[in-house]
Amino acid sequence: MEYNKLVRDRIPEIIAAQGEKSMIRVMDDKEYRISLEKKLDEEVAEYHASKELEELADILEVVYALCSAQGHSVDELMRIYEKKHIERGGFSKRIFLLRKE
Repeated sequence: MEYNKLVRDRIPEIIAAQGEKSMIRVMDDKEYRISLEKKLDEEVAEYHASKELEELADILEVVYALCSAQGHSVDELMRIYEKKHIERGGFSKRIFLLRKE
């Protein structure tokens, strides 16, 4: 079976535990970032299809990996998140902007 996609770190180990073999290679930095962006799209699509909390966790895993791949820390990401949340708010009030005049 062909996959040709980024998978989680322990997937080859899990495949081996099932008595199967996996063929892998390690990507360079550029290909890794591109694959992470594709993986993000994949995980978002899976969330749209299922609406499951587990899919949101998968999205976070990819976001954290993208952050690291771009040379940033999760702490830095969270500081930016908190700053924007304080300055602009979140989405809890369910505001739908119709127009601005």
